[in-house]
Amino acid sequence: MMKIENKITAYDVIDLAAVQAEKQAQDEVVDIEQMHESLKRPEMLLGSTYKIKPPMADHALYVTINDVVLNPDTEHELRRPFEMFINSKNMDQFQWIVALTRVASAVFRKGGDVTFLVEEFKAVFDPHGGYLKKGGIYMPSLVAEIGHALEKHLIMIGLIKPDKIPAHQQAILDEKRAKFESLKSVDPVTSSDFPEEAKICKKCHTKATILMDGCLTCLNCGDSKCG
Repeated sequence: MMKIENKITAYDVIDLAAVQAEKQAQDEVVDIEQMHESLKRPEMLLGSTYKIKPPMADHALYVTINDVVLNPDTEHELRRPFEMFINSKNMDQFQWIVALTRVASAVFRKGGDVTFLVEEFKAVFDPHGGYLKKGGIYMPSLVAEIGHALEKHLIMIGLIKPDKIPAHQQAILDEKRAKFESLKSVDPVTSSDFPEEAKICKKCHTKATILMDGCLTCLNCGDSKCG
């Protein structure tokens, strides 16, 4: 028993039941399943296939990425890449394609942040030179285009947030596009949305940079030397 010697000047009423309930809630660990290498492959996976057809290749490549759904039907539901396959009639690249997909699949199953694979793939340059794909987008290598397909997939499942052009820059870009359309002569429809004399943009790698008002401006992403 404790004897209080000093004068009581203030007091608080503590709800012991509420304190215990709060402590119990903090101690409870929500069992959220995360991606890890011990996760067994489910019988069914959700997948998407992306077609790649380099101009110098006789046959297209089909990149398939399958995803596993973690914590289904809960507020913690996650869709994460689980495995990657590439199929083609062209067997010349078979060895490195198998190696690439096996390594990528192993990284997926390891868990954690797998988005770094996109930049690693896109940074691969072919010593024989790259190529322009449909739409005037420059690809430094076939592996880089596989990286673009992977990026598109990770954006779709929400692991990567796409870059958005600021509203004021988009307005300037729309104005420049409209001006270009009004100035260009009426020619037959070509496979590209941008003029033939356009140069490759260093930011978005699209053949869409033209000289307007004394300033190099990309009609695709809005990048400009003049800001």
